[in-house]
Amino acid sequence: MHMGGAEYNQEATRVVRTLSVLIAPILALYSLLIMQGVMPSTHYVSPVITIGISVLWVVVSLYYFVRPAPSRGDQIARLILIHYFALMLCLFITGFAMPFAPFFVLLLVASHLFAGRSGLFLSTLALTLTAGADILIRYAADPSIIMQNGLTVSSLILLAYAVVGIINAQETKRQQLVHSQSRERLQYDRILTIMNNLTDAAFTTDEKGAILMYNAAALDLLDTNDSLKGRNVGKLFKLTDTDGKPAELLEALKEAKIKTRRDDLSHTYDDGESARLEITYAPIRSSYSLDKKGDELGGYIVIVRDVTKQKSLEDERDEFISVVSHELRTPITIVEGTLSNLDILMNRPKAPDLTVLSGTVTTAHNQVMYLAKMVNDLSTLSRAERGVADTPEEIDVAELLHTLHRQYEKDAEASKLHLNLDLGHKLGKVNVSRLYLEELLQNFITNAIKYTKEGSVTVTAVREDDMVTFSVKDTGIGISRSDQINVFNKFYRSEDYRIRETNGTGLGLYVSTKLAHKLHTRIQLKSRLNYGSTFSFTLPVE
Repeated sequence: MHMGGAEYNQEATRVVRTLSVLIAPILALYSLLIMQGVMPSTHYVSPVITIGISVLWVVVSLYYFVRPAPSRGDQIARLILIHYFALMLCLFITGFAMPFAPFFVLLLVASHLFAGRSGLFLSTLALTLTAGADILIRYAADPSIIMQNGLTVSSLILLAYAVVGIINAQETKRQQLVHSQSRERLQYDRILTIMNNLTDAAFTTDEKGAILMYNAAALDLLDTNDSLKGRNVGKLFKLTDTDGKPAELLEALKEAKIKTRRDDLSHTYDDGESARLEITYAPIRSSYSLDKKGDELGGYIVIVRDVTKQKSLEDERDEFISVVSHELRTPITIVEGTLSNLDILMNRPKAPDLTVLSGTVTTAHNQVMYLAKMVNDLSTLSRAERGVADTPEEIDVAELLHTLHRQYEKDAEASKLHLNLDLGHKLGKVNVSRLYLEELLQNFITNAIKYTKEGSVTVTAVREDDMVTFSVKDTGIGISRSDQINVFNKFYRSEDYRIRETNGTGLGLYVSTKLAHKLHTRIQLKSRLNYGSTFSFTLPVE
């Protein structure tokens, strides 16, 4: 039987080599004492045999100690040679009934370690046959040798087999432990693989909150590369609830009896930045215990998700719906009232005043156009948010601007304005969404025409290196410094009476920022009150 693996055999080899180099000199010294007559022996033959066996055994043991066996086969060959020296020593010098006879137990055990059951059997057989030969040789002179050798050899064999049995039992337990550890490691690796493939931060802790396992997403969430193992999960988060009051995660874990989910907590980082978190946690219960008569707490599992953006979008959506509802209510009320008045005027017996009718219809029409503009802006915003029609394509800059100039030239003339086109040389092509680029420029041009009473609107494109800058400049009313901060916010309209004179939804520039974001650019604004405004952005040239 092969005992264990390579590591076990290397250790066994080292122990056997050490014992061999220690035992050989002891037995050699004992043999020399017998030769000198200091110790009695009925088996002593001659000084030549005694010195020969003793010296050869010591030399061979030292050689084996200095030069380890390169292979298992070589080790077995060495064991056979040591058997030979030991048995010859007993047969011609010391006899079997000597003080150091228990050393044979080590020889039998070593045979089992390196050659298995077959080695143990052959070693036992060699010992038994040699003892039998000793009986045949010396029976005539000493009949009691049968009893001496029989008791000695049988005791040695029984003791050796008992030791081998203990070793086998220990090895079986060791192998079971190794197998159990291997299965445990496999389960750990499986759980760790599952955790590391989660996009949410995940922790497992002991019953005191000390972290046992965590995934890569946990490091990303906490913005750290330090090891989290052993740290208290409650101290990793600086939590506050929606009222700004501190919250203790560990206390929440201890109070949890079942799976619990909370999305009202925020974590504050060391730099002061805050993140809204959704935390799901549950106690881990061990299997039913007969001793404890119930489940035993095995720690906690905590899953954390950053929902800052999601909550922000939800809040923004709620605010957006609220504002849109409010903004729609006024024009709808006006249209409803105007049409009701028109119905009353039309049903009077007296012929209605055409001027009054015309004014009423105009008012209703203006409000309907306002609603149409708002719906159009909302539609554009929705497309930008959902990424509809965002496939990039090559667009000739000069051709696009010429098209827009032709499209809005009549609108400018109707407002008694000049729509100028100032294009640089070799503008080239840009690779972006045509729809988004056109809508962005259209927003700037229509706003410029709307808020310019006299003068001109100039559309410019200038190339510098591999970038082209688009600009729309007007000579209109301009935007004050205080309004420039808020002008890109949704539904924002300045309190300037000149702006209030024109219909507007307050969504145009907000939509423009969304379109610019989709085009991977930023809007630059330069404006001076009563001197006009310039809106510009830059795109890379193909």
